[in-house]
Amino acid sequence: MKYISTRGQAPVLSFEEAMLTGLARDGGLYVPETIPVLSHDEIAALAGLSYEEVAFRIMRPFIGETFTDDAFREIIAKAYDGFGHAARAPLVQLDSGHFLLELFHGPTLAFKDFAMQLIGQLFQAALKRSGERVTIVGATSGDTGSAAIEAFRGLDAVDVFILYPHGRVSEVQRRQMTTPSEDNVHALAMDGHFDDCQARVKDMFNDFEFRDGVRLAGVNSINWARVLAQVVYYFTSAVSLGAPGRKVSFTVPTGNFGDIFAGYIAKQMGLPIDRLVVATNQNDILHRCLSTGEYRPDGVIPSISPSMDIQVSSNFERALFYAYGQDGAAVSQLMDELKAGGFTVSQGALQALQELFDSGNCSEAETSATIAATLKASGELLCPHSAVGVKVANDQRQADVPMITLATAHPAKFPDAVEAATGERPGLPARMSDLYERSERVTRIENDLGAIESLIRERIAN
Repeated sequence: MKYISTRGQAPVLSFEEAMLTGLARDGGLYVPETIPVLSHDEIAALAGLSYEEVAFRIMRPFIGETFTDDAFREIIAKAYDGFGHAARAPLVQLDSGHFLLELFHGPTLAFKDFAMQLIGQLFQAALKRSGERVTIVGATSGDTGSAAIEAFRGLDAVDVFILYPHGRVSEVQRRQMTTPSEDNVHALAMDGHFDDCQARVKDMFNDFEFRDGVRLAGVNSINWARVLAQVVYYFTSAVSLGAPGRKVSFTVPTGNFGDIFAGYIAKQMGLPIDRLVVATNQNDILHRCLSTGEYRPDGVIPSISPSMDIQVSSNFERALFYAYGQDGAAVSQLMDELKAGGFTVSQGALQALQELFDSGNCSEAETSATIAATLKASGELLCPHSAVGVKVANDQRQADVPMITLATAHPAKFPDAVEAATGERPGLPARMSDLYERSERVTRIENDLGAIESLIRERIAN
């Protein structure tokens, strides 16, 4: 299995190389050269298997010869051992034909744990074998950073630097990043919003002298291994509702497009997905683009669903790559236009996107109302991001096809918003009950590439 860049000018890599590289040297994102397709019988055979066994069968074709079967099974077992639910990703019924996929039972209470815990184990195994050391730099709107720090804290061959927008994450999200005491993890509170943090990370990857000097690696959703890990729960949930014997649909609250792009990969692998619905909050650039073909950032408006407060959705580039018939030059042109203010998707590519994805948005008031209404109707307490998904799913679901909405975070990560909507303040799980008493370590830093690179060089030298 080989991996190619969405912009067509970077070296073709193996799975291990693509995983450790993150962003391609031409600025693009790696995707598999071909997408393996599972037969009807292979998908049907997943019914009743453990989450770990399904993960092995779904991901194994993508990793090539990077790991033996036994080694890969061990990596998967370690990755999900710390989850707080035996099913890992349990389904809960909200209404007739509407199901919630709870993706918040991992160590940091967010769906990012499914990918990040796996990546931590993959990196550890690969680096132990090679004897090399890497510097991981990531940007976060809240959940990726805490999941990355949890996955890599204390590992010998890795230094981790996470940039998050100062004052724009919840207190729980911040404390999950700033309270780990291990010397190899560094939380950096950067002035600006998430798109600024993401831009500085991409700048570092495109500064080849710095990139090579510190052996830079990325674990944001630009990393293909992140997307691959998320493909698995589309299969487990769909099969539990009768796939491949019947179709299912998914609604995914998303800002950076990685989680819903994993659904696209699952569909290309043969999973009978009827509709993939993109759910956005008031920062609805993805909904606007899928509706009109115009992708033009117009500023981030802070919301009660801060992990979706994004205007530059990195993984949308992967969707564009396929919509444009895997034309790397066309994607490069679009990304150049984005730097200049935005782009217009061609009619043919827009039609291809609209055949694959539906979309909707959700206001702040609708988010709060959905949290309250869902608690009253089903007893399920939603985080604001999950509520965005449920609202859009309720608008778009059809009676004859089951709808699965992805619940991306535990409500306790956003207690103020949940309490304001319901009068009920969600508590943290017992294993995290002392989070508010732990000491914090954080470095405030300006939105300046040189300052960030200097700090990273200084920290890894000590």
